[in-house]
Amino acid sequence: MRNYTKHYINGEWVTSTGSKTIDVINPATEEVMGKISSGTEEDLDKAVAAAKAAFPSFSQTSVEERIELLERICQEYEKRKDDIIEVITEELGSPVKRSNKVHYQMGLQHFKQAVEELKTFKFEEERGNTLVRKESIGVAGLITPWNFPTNQTSTKLASAFAAGSTVVLKPASNTPFAAMILAEIFEAAGLPKGVFNLVTGSGSTIGNGISSHPDIDFVSFTGSGEVGQKIMENAASTIKKVSLELGGKSPLIVLDDADIKGAAKTAVALVAGNTGQVCTAATRTLIPKGMHDEFVEAVKEVIENFPVGDPTSQDVQVGPLVDADQWERVQSYIKKGSEEGAELIAGGPGKPEGLEKGYYTKITAFTNVKNDMTIAQEEIFGPVMSILTYDNLDEAIEIANDTIYGLAGYVYGGDRDTLQKVAKGIRAGQIQVNNSKTDFSAPFGGFKQSGIGREWGDFGIEEFLEPKSIIGYYA
Repeated sequence: MRNYTKHYINGEWVTSTGSKTIDVINPATEEVMGKISSGTEEDLDKAVAAAKAAFPSFSQTSVEERIELLERICQEYEKRKDDIIEVITEELGSPVKRSNKVHYQMGLQHFKQAVEELKTFKFEEERGNTLVRKESIGVAGLITPWNFPTNQTSTKLASAFAAGSTVVLKPASNTPFAAMILAEIFEAAGLPKGVFNLVTGSGSTIGNGISSHPDIDFVSFTGSGEVGQKIMENAASTIKKVSLELGGKSPLIVLDDADIKGAAKTAVALVAGNTGQVCTAATRTLIPKGMHDEFVEAVKEVIENFPVGDPTSQDVQVGPLVDADQWERVQSYIKKGSEEGAELIAGGPGKPEGLEKGYYTKITAFTNVKNDMTIAQEEIFGPVMSILTYDNLDEAIEIANDTIYGLAGYVYGGDRDTLQKVAKGIRAGQIQVNNSKTDFSAPFGGFKQSGIGREWGDFGIEEFLEPKSIIGYYA
């Protein structure tokens, strides 16, 4: 049983001013795996005060000092590898291999990338008679999602520390323990008191409190569009800057020269990874009409050989959904797909055979999907694939862009010129061509209702900075 019922404020683990706790459920067993404190407004005020007090000195640290700090964080992070993998497997239900190769690694790489960015980042620039400075924005409130407990948390924290910003973090209540380990890592790395503060609790109390707090200068949030709108409303009262990474309904456009089996493997992996609980999941696969039948058969075969089960098993690729509410949500969309006339070709409602305990769902695929169907327009956040067809590339791009979202997109094929043309035509913040390796220096964020602002690399650091012009400085 993991019991982290204290908050981390001003370099110390402190008891909450409230007495309520929140149970954290292991989604593979449906059993309580630990408890966290349900923080209060007073707890949040203490954390913000600590961050505000630490800001003047931390914001004036040299680039070299911040590089050394981030390097120590990387060293301590690597020491906790086994703990991080274990806790993410338990609290998220992520298969242990994925917890290692994706969750652990992505969290580490953001801190390493921040080190590299600081080596060349220009905080001052001479423009004629003017000095342009990029100064830390102040106290940042970070609200992170449950689906990537290290990746989304680490990219925000690494950028904040690199920029000289102090922070207050609210992790998701159903996957909070990876953030607790990060707090221990920062403590071991010698992060100055007050630079990092962590308060657990409900979104209604701590989340709303962060976005409306007068002493928080910037809010960085990852999560749903509905909550993102509320954060913008709250932030408007103090005119604070907001960065939002929200939902997606990402297309995968398969070209007519693509290897069909390779395309099918890619399509299933991009919708089933993390049990489909990925804002960039390629939930709409667009294929040429002439490839439809062969592609469908290939998808069926891939799904049949995509093992779902106990996340602690080395052989499993897909674990459970995060909780009962998410399971019910995914089931409702599977039902809706059939009701609206889509053809079910794999998976379907209910749990996989032999997995009655745990929030497991079947990897599901529909064909004969029209882009105005609910399953093609709304973010499901589960392993549900919609297969659509197109006659020509212009139509494919039009279908791909026919959504309120624009977070990510994927193109799979052979001809380089065509791949580049299609990639440029998709209106989304990040496009992946042919399973290219992740680039941690590349900006990440969305068009349209997928968000505002960018994370990762130097773009992420920029979000935590404010430009200042000193005119006549060189006169």
